[in-house]
Amino acid sequence: MKAKKFLAFALVAVLALGMLGLAGCGAEDEPAETPAEGDAGDELSGSITVEGSDTMVNLGQALTEAFMDENMGVDVSVAGGGSGVGVASLINGTVDFANSSRPMKDEETDEAEANGVNPVEFIVAYDGIAIIVNPSLEVDDITFEQVGAIYRGEITNWSEVGGPDLDIVLLSRDTSSGTYAFFLEHVVQQDDKEAVYAASARLLPSTQAIVDETIANEAAIGYVGLGYVVPEIKELAVDGVEASVDSVKDGSYSVARPLFMYSNGEPVDVAKAYIDWILGADGQAVVAELGFVPVD
Repeated sequence: MKAKKFLAFALVAVLALGMLGLAGCGAEDEPAETPAEGDAGDELSGSITVEGSDTMVNLGQALTEAFMDENMGVDVSVAGGGSGVGVASLINGTVDFANSSRPMKDEETDEAEANGVNPVEFIVAYDGIAIIVNPSLEVDDITFEQVGAIYRGEITNWSEVGGPDLDIVLLSRDTSSGTYAFFLEHVVQQDDKEAVYAASARLLPSTQAIVDETIANEAAIGYVGLGYVVPEIKELAVDGVEASVDSVKDGSYSVARPLFMYSNGEPVDVAKAYIDWILGADGQAVVAELGFVPVD
């Protein structure tokens, strides 16, 4: 009888220990505590559309890629087409930001306000407009006045500015471009606000098209933003100074301008985070990396 009681007691003890062991295992296998509700919502998310200046399109894409690397929940799309195209899209309410290599015109601002759009301007970088030629051309320096005369059609042969006997091939952006408008106002019209581009000027659809044609044509002359200057082309010094980050910063280069982004009203939420990032240290580092001049 005592043996039976002992065996029964032992069996109960073993079962009890087994239950405790199972309970212990269960506690170890429980999943980690779920983060408090709302923690995941701290990640920035949303979408942003940007359109406009071809001068700024490479810069815009580089800024976008760097921003999205830091903010995986945000989708930013950037398109070119010219400053006029970007501003028109902003006026029509189809983009969050318009990239523009010129200030908005008074008539554009009036049209925007009539359409219920309140343009807010941000200067995001500065740019020098480089005067470029084919590397084989035996001209290295030109005056500001000569550049204007060439683009007005008053100087038509490279021999008139110390070069070979070649008819000058004029390359320009098309009329939708902010760079076209800036160059017209500040270079072509330097002495005469009624002056226009020479009829012989070839109006090209993008800055890259100007670069490509300059590489291919020994008699060509064009103008591009600093970010498009590549080793395959030659940059002319203007009054002894080449376009560079330093010469734009110190004001010694005469063909320079700010680059703009426009929003409809003060940006909020993800759009505000985007423009704040561009104007901050990380964004301005990308501006410098692309060959433009930071705002600071």
